[in-house]
Amino acid sequence: MAFERTTLFLTLFSVFLSQCFSALGYDTSRSDNLAVYWGQNSYGATHPDPSSWQKRLSTYCQDDVINAIPLAFLHVFFSTGGLPEINMANICNNNDQPVFSGTSLANCQFLASDIKACQARGKIVTLSLGGATGAASFTSDAQAEAFATTVWNLFLGGSSSTRPFGDAVLDGVDLDIEGGSGAYLPTFVRKIRSLSSGASKKYYLTAAPQCPFPDAYLGSVINAVGFDAIYVQFITTGVGELNNYNNQDVSGSVIHALNIFDSFRFATKAWNFATWDNWAKATSPNKSVKIFLGAPAASTAAGSGYVDANTLSNIAKAMKASYSSFGGVMLWDASQAYGNGRYDVAIKNALGGAAGTPIPTTTTRATTSTATTARPTTTTTTARPTTTTTPGTGSCAGVAPWTSTVVYLGGAQVTYNGHLWQAQWWSQADTPGGAAGVWIDKGACTSRLATAQPNIAASTAAPAVKDAKVSEKLNVARRSSRIFKE
Repeated sequence: MAFERTTLFLTLFSVFLSQCFSALGYDTSRSDNLAVYWGQNSYGATHPDPSSWQKRLSTYCQDDVINAIPLAFLHVFFSTGGLPEINMANICNNNDQPVFSGTSLANCQFLASDIKACQARGKIVTLSLGGATGAASFTSDAQAEAFATTVWNLFLGGSSSTRPFGDAVLDGVDLDIEGGSGAYLPTFVRKIRSLSSGASKKYYLTAAPQCPFPDAYLGSVINAVGFDAIYVQFITTGVGELNNYNNQDVSGSVIHALNIFDSFRFATKAWNFATWDNWAKATSPNKSVKIFLGAPAASTAAGSGYVDANTLSNIAKAMKASYSSFGGVMLWDASQAYGNGRYDVAIKNALGGAAGTPIPTTTTRATTSTATTARPTTTTTTARPTTTTTPGTGSCAGVAPWTSTVVYLGGAQVTYNGHLWQAQWWSQADTPGGAAGVWIDKGACTSRLATAQPNIAASTAAPAVKDAKVSEKLNVARRSSRIFKE
């Protein structure tokens, strides 16, 4: 009898725990979800101390603050051997980790335990495709379907001998397409839906369009196929950002009262969450889709659009109270949120979600598979473009050497081949003096102190970040046909 009572107690306790984790986990019907991107070490782009850089994924699953974690990024769709490439910056990339033989696909199987630990806490862990430097481009429906099958087999419920995260099964796909073409994306998404239709678990589809409506790359696909959530980026576009919140959408009568020039500026800069709410209810194939308010988690996470935690909390609460499609907040990214005094906790509390209590931190040692091989080294030489600017001389004292795996923002300075160089815009892996024309030669170094600076090379886990959401020049240029540029 005592045994039976004990068994019954354990069963009921197990059900209780399951319900607790379910309540604290990701639930598309709720409006207090917090989605936080992980993988690009955005904090490391502007903070040189590696001790404060992005940590292992499991670090961000020690409490109940975050509900959804898109892994950023699968940034190359078709690479060596026909397989994609992934880059998780200082944690796993195909320069510092081995790759699967005959491919450029990094073997990140040591992250399997992290992924499963996060999922055990009720969180969903998805794979984000694209990013500011990723260029999605399908040439046919057949190619889009084939790529969906590849993603299914490598990361989701399929099977393959080249699974980057081992036996961990991700919870879905996120589209953060900011370049290339949106052609055939609906075919890709429909194929993912088809492959997951008979699965034993739910797979989620999310997208992260920029706030100007409609999005240049994702507008067609989110109109054509039902998504579970839309993480609208009110970030680094110069229009509709969080710091434009008080510039609300206005009626046509007000717009017509303005002159043509000012009315266009006013309309394009207006805060437009209402537009996305209307899209969710009137156009989206999934009328239950949730709209997330996407925000930078620190001032260094974006070129513009950052607001402090109190301001974002007030905006989020206002959106939650006003729009039934509101699903929560999305932050870029985890490293920035933790570096900014746990910005994520402040936002979660504002949404009304319980932060919970931390669970004991465990250390998992990284392991690599012996079935992989080191990535071949290749050297590409490019001619320097002709310029009318005559280099002068520049002081290189205290300026670090250029490193291919670090993201540089416009105005950043580096030393390279004895010269001082300054970036004109966002850049990663663009060699100073190379064909991309990113860097301005400021002249030969007048000080040799720079040679004493530490070389933050790939072996020291330098960040290979997406762009810290600072690709405003690229994003605005990509939308130059429909966004006014001052």
